[in-house]
Amino acid sequence: MKIEHVAIWVNDLEGMREFYETYFNCKSNIKYHNSEKKFESYFLTFDSGTRLEIMRKAEINKQNRGDKIGWAHIAISLGSQESVNQMTARLKNNGYPHISGPRITGDGYYESVVEDPEGNILELTV
Repeated sequence: MKIEHVAIWVNDLEGMREFYETYFNCKSNIKYHNSEKKFESYFLTFDSGTRLEIMRKAEINKQNRGDKIGWAHIAISLGSQESVNQMTARLKNNGYPHISGPRITGDGYYESVVEDPEGNILELTV
């Protein structure tokens, strides 16, 4: 078994698509739009085949902040410590919030933690 994809609700569908395409080499499908349900989405595919679905629906507009029960972050493996360092610096220099790292965690991961444009936590790992 494997996880086929994960999905997140977003406010700025086009901006989020552009972010993941620009920084993580994702390839997007053609936008799905259901006008009756006022729903739109893209599937963003990483080089590994993993997919992230970004979705927008008219009545879903509340942004949750802080720790809560549920998904905490998405971890994206960049392949090397140098790649983690470079991506962290690139995102930080381009104004995206930097939470922590790069560092070696207590359980041995080399990681950095940043936010995407809508505040979703991204853990950049080797």
